[in-house]
Amino acid sequence: MDVAPEITQRAAQPYAGISTWVTWAAVGSVADRIPELFGWLGTRGITPAGPPFFRYLVIDMERQLLVEAGVPVALAIANDDQIRAGTLPAGRFAVMTHTGAPETLVAANSALLDWAQARGLAWDVSHTDEGEKWGCRLENYLTDPAEQPDTSKWQTELAFRLAD
Repeated sequence: MDVAPEITQRAAQPYAGISTWVTWAAVGSVADRIPELFGWLGTRGITPAGPPFFRYLVIDMERQLLVEAGVPVALAIANDDQIRAGTLPAGRFAVMTHTGAPETLVAANSALLDWAQARGLAWDVSHTDEGEKWGCRLENYLTDPAEQPDTSKWQTELAFRLAD
C-alpha cells in the first residue's frame, strides 16, 4: 500500500457524538448510530460543519474498544442524555487520505502507524488498564455512500494526533 501522509496542524473543533463500547467484531455497528446523530442535530437546527467520523478513544483489540460516531459542528453545544458534546483537540496530526472499501481501512491504519514509527514520531496515546487511550484518532468519512455506491471509491481521511 502506498502511503503518502503529511503532518498538519489542526485547530480545535467542537463536535457532537455518540460513544459506544464494542468488540472489534462489532465496531461496524457504530456506523448505525450516525443517522441517529444526524437526526438529533436536525431536530435542533444544527448543521454539521464537516463529514462524519469515527473517533477511537480506547483500543483493546482483545477485549473492547470505546468508539465514538461524531460530526463536527460550528459552535459548541451542550451534552444531553443521548449526545456527547466535546471538542476535538488542536495539535499536530499525521494525516492521510485512503481510497477504498471500509474493509481496507485496517491495512490503511497499519500503514499510517508504520509510516510514523519509521520516522520516530510518537502518538498522543497512553496505556491504561482499559487499553490504549488516544488523544485523538479519527477516521473522517469524506464520501457520501448515497452519492457514491462503489465502495472501492470511498475516501476516508485518517488523522491521528501526535504527541506534544
